[in-house]
This record gives sequence, C-alpha cells and structure tokens, in this order.
Amino acid sequence: MKVFVTEALVIDLDRETWMCRRCGHELGSARKPYKHGMLVRARAPAEVHAPILDASKYDFTFAPDPEWVQLLEYCCPSCGRLAEVEYLPPGHPPAEDIELDLDALKQQWRSRDALTEPTVGPPFAAPAHHHHKQRDGG
Repeated sequence: MKVFVTEALVIDLDRETWMCRRCGHELGSARKPYKHGMLVRARAPAEVHAPILDASKYDFTFAPDPEWVQLLEYCCPSCGRLAEVEYLPPGHPPAEDIELDLDALKQQWRSRDALTEPTVGPPFAAPAHHHHKQRDGG
C-alpha cells in the first residue's frame, strides 16, 4: 500500500521504499531519509533572491549572503520533480525533516483503504463577507 507523505513523496509500505509521487521512481529505503535518493542542486542565493539594492553602493542588498546561507534543491533523479528546498549554512549536512515510525505507520494503515489521491480535509468555504456602515462623525 502506498501512503502520501508530501506533495512530492509517497511511501510504499509493502516494499518500505520512498517513491516520487509523479513518476513512481524508487528513492531508497523508507527507513532512511528520502534525501539520500534525490539529486541535489546547490544554488547561489542571489539566483533566487535578487538584490533589491545596488551592491556597488550598499553592503546589504536584501539578498542572502552566500557566506552565510546556501540553497539546496532536492529533485527526483528520474523526472526532476522538486521535492524540497533547504536554506542551510554552507557545509551544513542536509536537514532530516521527515522521520517516520514505519512500523507504526504500517500498523495504522493495515485496516484502512488505499488512497489514490491524498486527502487534505473538507473543501474550502470562504467566510461570509460583511459590509460595515460608515458612521457619521458627529
């Protein structure tokens, strides 16, 4: 049985593997971080967050300083789907952002029906819009 974990990731509980939700590519053991099976692309922060101020005039331009932060993109090695982006100090190891108790997850899903699409809760219902009367100033 496959369980949706994120918009980009699925766990196959029977085979205990991470999978790309788009193409079904196996990303490795679900008992290890999914990032081990992903392609990683390091990007310069200014590629994503362009400076707002002229760097020749100002020390601080509102773009992240590459000496303090790097962007890491994690993609499926088969179809290229972006699964995660991290902002980390240079040289920092990947963050382990998802750690599941696989045995407990298998137990929970033993009595459930398989899903073909993730469920995200009830449909969105916009709150009623109220018009407020203006008060006369006096």
